[in-house]
Amino acid sequence: MIEQEMTEDGARLPSNPTSSSPSPDQVLDIVLETVLAFLTTRHDRNAASLVCKSWYRADALTRSELFIPNCYSVLPARVTARFRRLRSLLLKGKPRFADFQLMPHDWGAHFAPWVTAISDAYPSLQKLYLKRMSVTDFDLALLAHSLPAFKDLTLVCCEGFGTSGLAMLATKCRQLQVLDLIEDEVSDDEVDWISCFPQGETSLRALTFDCVDCPINFDALEQLVARSPRLKKLRVNRFVSIGQLYLLMLRAPQLSHLGTGAFSPSEQAPHADPEPHLASAFSACRSLSSLSGFRDIALEYLPSIYPVCANLTSLNFSYANIDLEQLNSVISRCHKLQVLWVLDSIGDEGLQVVAATCKDLRELRVFPIDAREDSESPVSEVGFQAISEGCRKLRSILFFCQRMTNAAVTAMSKNCSDLVVFRLCIMGRHRPDHVTGAPMDEGFGAIVKNCKKLTRLAISGLLTDRAFEFIGKYGKLVRTLSVAFAGNSDTGLRFVLEGCPNIQKLEIRDSPFGDSALRSGIHHFYNMRFLWMSSCRLTRQCCQEIAQALPRLVVEIFSNDEQRAVTDDIDVLYMYRSLEGPRADVPADVTIL
Repeated sequence: MIEQEMTEDGARLPSNPTSSSPSPDQVLDIVLETVLAFLTTRHDRNAASLVCKSWYRADALTRSELFIPNCYSVLPARVTARFRRLRSLLLKGKPRFADFQLMPHDWGAHFAPWVTAISDAYPSLQKLYLKRMSVTDFDLALLAHSLPAFKDLTLVCCEGFGTSGLAMLATKCRQLQVLDLIEDEVSDDEVDWISCFPQGETSLRALTFDCVDCPINFDALEQLVARSPRLKKLRVNRFVSIGQLYLLMLRAPQLSHLGTGAFSPSEQAPHADPEPHLASAFSACRSLSSLSGFRDIALEYLPSIYPVCANLTSLNFSYANIDLEQLNSVISRCHKLQVLWVLDSIGDEGLQVVAATCKDLRELRVFPIDAREDSESPVSEVGFQAISEGCRKLRSILFFCQRMTNAAVTAMSKNCSDLVVFRLCIMGRHRPDHVTGAPMDEGFGAIVKNCKKLTRLAISGLLTDRAFEFIGKYGKLVRTLSVAFAGNSDTGLRFVLEGCPNIQKLEIRDSPFGDSALRSGIHHFYNMRFLWMSSCRLTRQCCQEIAQALPRLVVEIFSNDEQRAVTDDIDVLYMYRSLEGPRADVPADVTIL
């Protein structure tokens, strides 16, 4: 309603409309904030914030989700000062090589300063995703106490907390909908955390704790599942027997994602035979589309899952040591499968069965049952090529093997040209094409040349600088490159640093790249998320020069033994961009130049 004012004779006249109308700049801000609300991807948001100052301010006022790929790239105080309305935060800590014990255990990536900041600044925060962070029980307690509306917590490859922290979360976060613990190191504090969830109907939609390697109160878990009617994803640990799994499935026939735990009988009742009942429980789960677990699989119970195979789109057998016959009995029923993780125990014949059946497969991971360099892998270029010929919708592949050929890799590049992720790990150092004896250059060259959408690449085997020349020439969209035991000289890495404009993450280990190669990328390091080089040919002097030339690049070096600590050679170099400069929590065996 337009405001009115009195005249001398008592009549009411409309006030000047311009006195309460927003200014043109305010109108523009309102329109801009409304438009930005329709930008849902972080890449679009980031691009919009760089247009001008007004767009930058509007983005800060309207952004509800934030992704920080490196917890040391920005201080929590800078984040909370700019963004005032966050509801969701995704935060990453250590680089991937931390998973392979290539970093000091106490390197850092502490969640403590972040949880202190967000507990004060974002009382309405609902979702938190942490990856490779150090999280303590105190951090989880502060989170639970400070965020009354908190609903969704995912911890991936995190460490430092135990069942005491989980108990605090379950007790205080009464609106919790998602608790996903994925490949975390969780200490056993002998606390019954499952019993701490509130009584009465819960809001739980997802509960994943297959990495929690300690017994749980099954009676409390069964009751929790029973009073969680919205539960769609449940992944239990190996201490849940197959008989207990049956009881949980009876309580939650609405599940769409199930992690089976041990998938074997209880040690207390080894002769119990729940198989007929288990099959009926699977039959009742009509929405089940994803299966994982099978950590201590009793193969005689495998037929129990047959009733749901026709609807499965995701199957994770990466803990199940099964052979060709057992795989065939399952896969032959899985015509809708899009994601498959398996051990190489299935052999080339098993991969041929997958290729003949799973025509809609989008992601395949084949892990080694024995990862030693001198082991004999049951899979080779035969199964690899069968996959490329039978699964032409493939978008992502991770494949461990001991033998490969350029011809098979080239066939993959032609048959599966929509590949976005290609990771081929030929175990054993400097292994050539095992048929021709030639380097694997042509095969990987074909991948980057023919797969126009490729963004992630991992290379291995006998590779010369020629392979890196192919990557630099054709890998224009590659954002993540992982290199191990490859290359002839600095020229190889120079091809990549000068030819791949979108490279964000570069991981190199045990390769003959030195100072000259590192200097060739100085123009690009500010545009990268990080560079990791271990067991290469770098010197401290060169790393120091890079640090001095690029002051907003944090240059960390690790000393892994006393001998190298007193030489100019560098064991590990880890460089990352940061708005804040060197961090304060540097352990003794890490030096920031």
